[in-house]
Amino acid sequence: MDGSGIAIVTGGSRGIGRAAAVGLAEQGFTVAIVGQDASRVASAVEEMVGAGHDVIGQVCDVTDPPDVALLGAEIAAVGPVELVVNSAGVMSDRMAKTLRASPEEWRRVIDVNLFGAIHLIGQFGPAMVERRRGRVVNVSACLGRFTGPGLAGGLAPYRVSKAALNALTLNFAAETGFGRRGVLVDAMCPAHCRTDMGGPDAPRSAEQGADTIVWLATRDAVGAQTGRLWEDRQPIPW
Repeated sequence: MDGSGIAIVTGGSRGIGRAAAVGLAEQGFTVAIVGQDASRVASAVEEMVGAGHDVIGQVCDVTDPPDVALLGAEIAAVGPVELVVNSAGVMSDRMAKTLRASPEEWRRVIDVNLFGAIHLIGQFGPAMVERRRGRVVNVSACLGRFTGPGLAGGLAPYRVSKAALNALTLNFAAETGFGRRGVLVDAMCPAHCRTDMGGPDAPRSAEQGADTIVWLATRDAVGAQTGRLWEDRQPIPW
């Protein structure tokens, strides 16, 4: 993709989402930073506009379908969406094992990490399919894999929500013909990054974590693998 058009980045006011927003703006996208905290969104937009980027801010609760529909109407006035980056995410309580997590904790985490992506895909995916052009990048986590460091116990709502996000990615990619209909759908694992969620001692920067997002958004679509889970620009097992 040539880096033109609108890129929506949920959770774009901080962390990996913020780093992805900057990287995409540097590639020429008009970036819509979507977040729930109006002050954080405004601060991110101000800083990026000051750096010369084409950025707009949108306050939206991705777990609320009417709010997402309103977001869609507001973005439609700007132009077609070429890219959706589902980066909004929350961590579960550190002691939230399967038998300890409350129903409220399960709903809180799954609402953001899974249903947030479902709502954004449902809002902007149909136009991509109709135009036969667009990309979806779901920010997953290695803790949601069925292999490697994946579903090994603990942090149950978080791990399960990311595993479900991986399943959503693969299923939607299949429904869109694994790229044959012009839409690329992928998930990526940023690994352990220095963010509010990852903590200050994580080994990777947010920019390193976001690099694969920007690469997936701008790589040549011709012959591209899609419907995959990626880490450091390489496909890894689900």
